[in-house]
Amino acid sequence: MLIHPDQKGRFGDYGGRYVPETLIPALEELDREFEKAWRDPAFRGELNQYLSEYVGRPSPITEARRLSDETGLHVVVKREDLNHTGAHKINNALGQCLLARRMGKHRIIAETGAGQHGVATATVCALFGMECEVYMGEEDIVRQQLNVFRMKLLGAKVNPVGSGTRTLKDALNEAMRDWVTNVADTHYIIGSVAGPHPYPYMVREFQRVIGDEARAQYMERYGRLPEVGIACVGGGSNAMGLFAAFIPDEDVRLIGVEAGGLGLATGQHAAPLTAGSPGVLHGSYSYVMQDENGQIMGTHSVSAGLDYPGVGAEHSYLKDIGRVKYMAVNDDEALDALVWVARAEGLIPAFESAHAFAPLRNRELFAPGTRVLVNMSGRGDKDMETAARLLHL
Repeated sequence: MLIHPDQKGRFGDYGGRYVPETLIPALEELDREFEKAWRDPAFRGELNQYLSEYVGRPSPITEARRLSDETGLHVVVKREDLNHTGAHKINNALGQCLLARRMGKHRIIAETGAGQHGVATATVCALFGMECEVYMGEEDIVRQQLNVFRMKLLGAKVNPVGSGTRTLKDALNEAMRDWVTNVADTHYIIGSVAGPHPYPYMVREFQRVIGDEARAQYMERYGRLPEVGIACVGGGSNAMGLFAAFIPDEDVRLIGVEAGGLGLATGQHAAPLTAGSPGVLHGSYSYVMQDENGQIMGTHSVSAGLDYPGVGAEHSYLKDIGRVKYMAVNDDEALDALVWVARAEGLIPAFESAHAFAPLRNRELFAPGTRVLVNMSGRGDKDMETAARLLHL
């Protein structure tokens, strides 16, 4: 099983570097410096110390007894919601900030959709005294005002993006433009396993702490591995973080859940692996949502963090070889799952994570008693204003 991209930065056919020539030296430098740092026990030791003492790792696994009783499954939840800042995003932001400091770059830029990556980046920049600018679509700023304020409180400059669909895709476009202009002193922390090489591989390595922990915790508690692992997929970092530890275990089924939006038939969704085709977006070749002319299509999801027309290169590869099953869950199903998990377990998942819980109710997917590990990538505080408007509880 391929776990490292080839010399051209590809997982099978996917990945690569489709970027302006100006960025090639920066990407080559980043690739070299990451490889050196990742082999350096001092770097790994410093990262692990911050993950423990600042982030609060390891995050626990929690047996979801009432979900198990209601579904006839054995459901266990990996609790990334308990990390400092409330989601998995800080694992990668911390690693990349430490790497940028090692490279002598003190200005950090980032893109964000749901705001969690922006908050995580602003947090670690405050920790290390680094300048931080975050690009965020105007639509996402409206639906994620709490996270916008958190970023500003932490000292980050939040740049609204009004072009295109005014969501994550357009925020990433603007961050790329900034990086091209300021590449000499700026590091761009991409928040997912998307973008040009080495980002898909590097972000996966910073996030695989999720799966490595969960695998060891599950083995210690139950003396065996789960039969199924489930995670939501936008760009796909929390999913690759979980999946990476289990990919060699062929008996463990892996399921990635995309945003079905208003339904696949409507075209108003964000499910490139389920209903898209291979193409180029944001410096990488992967599955994307595109029209017959190769133009990137607009997306829709109740979840700002999944509202993206592309996906990571490694996910595209895993789809093609059949190692991971990808499926879509629509807005209504995700909202129903949010209420279900909250009332059954006292856990309030982010809209993104709610997509990962929804398949548990699909009796065609699992035999009775199947042991399922669900990655709860973040908590739902940021989504409560929108949830209150949509759910009318």
